[in-house]
Order: sequence, then structure tokens, then C-alpha cells
Amino acid sequence: MSAIRSWTVSDELWAEVEPVIPKPKREKNRQYRRKPGGGRKPLDPRRVFEGIVYVLRTGCQWKALPEERFGSASSIHKYFRLWAAAGVFARLWRKGLAEYDDLEGIAWRWQSLDGGMVKAPLAQEAVGPNPTDRGEKRKQAQPARRRAWNPSVDSRQRGPGPRREASGADTGPARAGTSADAGAPVRKPLP
Repeated sequence: MSAIRSWTVSDELWAEVEPVIPKPKREKNRQYRRKPGGGRKPLDPRRVFEGIVYVLRTGCQWKALPEERFGSASSIHKYFRLWAAAGVFARLWRKGLAEYDDLEGIAWRWQSLDGGMVKAPLAQEAVGPNPTDRGEKRKQAQPARRRAWNPSVDSRQRGPGPRREASGADTGPARAGTSADAGAPVRKPLP
């Protein structure tokens, strides 16, 4: 007797899921280049659903889906996004809650949710500084057998800097008589 894997979709589960999955439709007023039925065939919805359940149950990445069992991971993910936008998974959740309420009963009058998403106030003292905060480069210890880091400019200057012509510097023969800006004074070289 083989064990049923948690991502396997049984016939009973598929009978509940199949009516919720949207059917592909062609818009009547739109002009298509291909005839109905032309092009690549859509994937089997049950196979797509099994691929989605596999990712959700195992926690693997979409690209790690076994292609020989489920097909293209990109296609499975595309269907997942389409079905999520169409509200398929929200309807399945509601349907599952209603079924569980019928079987076991849910105390709808009293529900509680607990959680904490705050910064621990004393964590800095206990664990030390964050290892990803490297600090400023000048404050770091120099690695062995490396030259000291000594920048020629304290900070990188972004954006257009002052023009050489405006500062009175010699423009040289290559720039003589030309100007990037109309009306900007240009010094001509002496003969």
C-alpha cells in the first residue's frame, strides 16, 4: 500500500474544485488571427491545479516544479496568477470553511488571532550589530596585504559640474571656436 502524498489531488477533491475553475472564453467581438482551436492547446486544469498544490505544499520555487509531471513551470505560474485574480482560491477557502463548519462546527462568535511584529527592544545588546550593516568604508579595518583605501574625491559628484569655459580655464585647440551652448563665451587660442 503506497502512501498518498500531500500534494496529490484526489478525485473527490477535484470534484469540488473543478466547478470553481474558470473556463477559457473567446470574446465574440474581437478579431482573432487563428481559428478556434488553433495554436497551442491549454494545459489540463487538473494537472495545473496539482502543480499549484505541489508548490504550496512543498514550498519549492515555481521553477523547481518537475516538468515531466506538471509541464512548464511558467505556464503553471501563469494559471496561478490568473486564477488568483479571478478569485478561485478565495472561493475554495470559503467552500472549505463551510464544509468544515458542517462537519466539525466553527465557533463563529468567538475567534482570536494573535501575533507580534515589533522590534525587540533589547535585541541589539544581546546579539550585537547587524552583520549586513558594513558601516562606512573609512572606519573598517584594512584587510591584510591590501593597500589602504584612499579616495581622491571625498564624495562622488553627481549631475553636471561647472563648465570649463566659465571657470576661465584654457579650452585648448580642440575646443577653439566651438561652443556647446549658444552664446557662451569661448576663448580662442593665441597665434
